[in-house]
Amino acid sequence: MTMTSTTASKPVTRQVSHHVSQSVFDGSRLRVVLLVDVHDGAQQQFIETYEELRSHVESVPGHLGEQLCQSIENPSQWLITSEWESAPPFLDWVSSEEHVRMVKPLHRCVRDTRSLRFHVVRETSHPAAGAGTARGGLQASPRLGDGVIRHALTFTVKPGSEEAVAGILADYAAPELRVDDTTRLCRTSLFLHGNRVVRAIEVRGDLLAALRHVAAQPEVRAVEEALNPYLEQDRDLGDPESARVFYTRAALPAVHHVTAGQDDPAARRYALSYPARPGCGMRLARLLAERDEAAADDPDSVVLRSTIFQRDDVVVRLVDVRGGLDAAGPAVSLGLPDPGQVAGLTTLLDGPAATDAAAPAGDDLARALEGARMELVTDRRSPGA
Repeated sequence: MTMTSTTASKPVTRQVSHHVSQSVFDGSRLRVVLLVDVHDGAQQQFIETYEELRSHVESVPGHLGEQLCQSIENPSQWLITSEWESAPPFLDWVSSEEHVRMVKPLHRCVRDTRSLRFHVVRETSHPAAGAGTARGGLQASPRLGDGVIRHALTFTVKPGSEEAVAGILADYAAPELRVDDTTRLCRTSLFLHGNRVVRAIEVRGDLLAALRHVAAQPEVRAVEEALNPYLEQDRDLGDPESARVFYTRAALPAVHHVTAGQDDPAARRYALSYPARPGCGMRLARLLAERDEAAADDPDSVVLRSTIFQRDDVVVRLVDVRGGLDAAGPAVSLGLPDPGQVAGLTTLLDGPAATDAAAPAGDDLARALEGARMELVTDRRSPGA
């Protein structure tokens, strides 16, 4: 199996671990599918809004083209497909404040939307299509998954409210784990780092169905309402547009996941925060992904699995470690199999963790690990997950 790792200049092909179940960093072309249900009578408004959005996205780096399609069976159902050179430029665009602002008018004329993202594995091209056009590569081979979808939400609370927020998040009744016949909540892990909250979830089945199921639970709604006074970004969960914008900004997608070996019931879960320098979030996430993947091939690795979440300059690494972080050592825990590699990581970090030193001493690595370590609020795992 091979994987294409995209650098700042061009993709390069290298061998990859068969353990990888999810990654946006293989350099292959991306197809984005947006299913849209338009309000009756709003078709013309929808088309006009779409045209304004399309005229802008055409100039976004990495965008190759798109199609707008209307159902031949139900005129309220529309399909937007877009093609991108690779996943990173799309994720940068879709997470930008500019995108949040531009799609706002679109949501006023639709009942519902659903976004799906796929790497292109195989294709058939018509001879007249121009095979020599540079369009990005294909995914070299199918990846192996474990049937679990990983996603996270992140938001900030008002400084000084962290203790109250932790109490609210730790003290709530777990929602019903079974969503429907095919979807089930597997695990929810909540962490705090300063005034930033990260909620990571694992789902078998339909992620969107699971998110809607959780949001509808009375005990969850009560917790969300209790959090509202402490949030730095105001929201009104009774206003669909306010709730949509909040959760759009809070989305923290999983950009890479690797599993190194068999599950260990004694393994402990941790989250590490890597605040990136402005504009360096994707590069930092890619660097961590490459090193986690290399470490996964080491049979002696104590890191059983690692998931990297990234949005803008927020990068979070969730790890399950055999024996705990202290036993693993700061270099391994930070995602640095070789302590000498730390300079490549820290030059992308923002704030106190940043350094230009070639190889900080062990004490400095230990301080870096302590600074990155997030506080566990709660970790709930369903039986048999």
